[in-house]
Amino acid sequence: MRRRWFYYIAGAGALALATLATAPVPSPAVAAKMKPAAPGKPAPAEPRGKSEPIAGPIDTQAKHALIIEAETGMVLLDKGAHERIPPASMSKVMTAYIVFGMLKEGRAKLSDELPVSERAWRTQGSKSFVPLGGRIKIDDLLRGMIVQSGNDACIVLAEGLAGSEPAFVDLMNDKAKKIGLTGSNFANVDGLPNPDHYMTAHDLVTLALRTINDFPEYYHYYSEKEYNFNNINQGNRNPLIYKDIGADGLKTGHTDEAGYSLLASVHRDKRRVILVLGGLPTMKARAQESERLIEWAFREFNNYQLFGAGDKVDEAEIWLGAEPKVPLTVARDLVVTMPRKSRKDMKVTLVYDKPVAAPIAKGDKIGTLVVTAPETTTVETPLLAAAGVDRMGPLGRMAMVAAHLIWNRH
Repeated sequence: MRRRWFYYIAGAGALALATLATAPVPSPAVAAKMKPAAPGKPAPAEPRGKSEPIAGPIDTQAKHALIIEAETGMVLLDKGAHERIPPASMSKVMTAYIVFGMLKEGRAKLSDELPVSERAWRTQGSKSFVPLGGRIKIDDLLRGMIVQSGNDACIVLAEGLAGSEPAFVDLMNDKAKKIGLTGSNFANVDGLPNPDHYMTAHDLVTLALRTINDFPEYYHYYSEKEYNFNNINQGNRNPLIYKDIGADGLKTGHTDEAGYSLLASVHRDKRRVILVLGGLPTMKARAQESERLIEWAFREFNNYQLFGAGDKVDEAEIWLGAEPKVPLTVARDLVVTMPRKSRKDMKVTLVYDKPVAAPIAKGDKIGTLVVTAPETTTVETPLLAAAGVDRMGPLGRMAMVAAHLIWNRH
């Protein structure tokens, strides 16, 4: 008779067996795997879906907010993250994403000079003060757009690289669909108010993760504190990069409609946290609230690596196999984010039907590994065969079946 088995790993690795029947105790190595996660590249995947619960109980005066752990995608705070908001200058991260793509593909070079049209020169709002009729290197324009938040630099880039702003906007919307920005639409390249120009906090986080992962060679623009162009020095508006907290990007935004907003990334203690705040009343509130929430995220949560890719998690008994057991593993590092206070109550559960019928190929899915803890979202990952096991020969199968029939009569 086939029965579903559960193995538990709780707290610092204490093992407990489910109540169904007696089974071999998993390896003590499981306990040793409960350690803070090693540094890793931020996960390219978007934050986990809108139906999942918030991991941490905290509120903010921001009208919209989203905080995620970059490596795992765990949502630490969600306040209207899937509602449309006017992104203001935060949408320039998408403009830059398109330019970075052209540079990486060899369609443009940082040293290329683009002409300044009268339309670009007359653009209102934040400026990098491009000279009418001048020619400016893409490198300078990127700094003008990202560091100085220059709307004029955005127009020069759009016209010079796509022929016109509408043509560049088409590139933005096409790319948005390809990288999963399902709640966004772009009507311009600078973020000036337009009813057809909107994003969501969820999409802004997704875009930040894609920028960090897809263009590490250009990401440094977002951490530059000031830039001098045309004999005018302007500072980066991101309040977090002036503090010693590990902030390295990305972009502020402000219009009367949008309020004061921020898309930020902070990397420290081998972790990266992405934050979006929208609709704050003042610059001071933006600076104070963003720092408060970042500190909360690093103080209250941590990443824990339970298993590395290919580690032996346990062994499963095999029915009619050439070997009696098959080792079980996971395909990739299993890292979970949870409140620090919940670690002692964490449980790792292996769910699979026992015994596993042969033949088995290496990499076959045997079951599911499930991680649960208070105040955090359940994490599941496939449990795989770490080796192949052939089926037992005919004589062996006959003997096993006979033994099974004999023993089941008693």
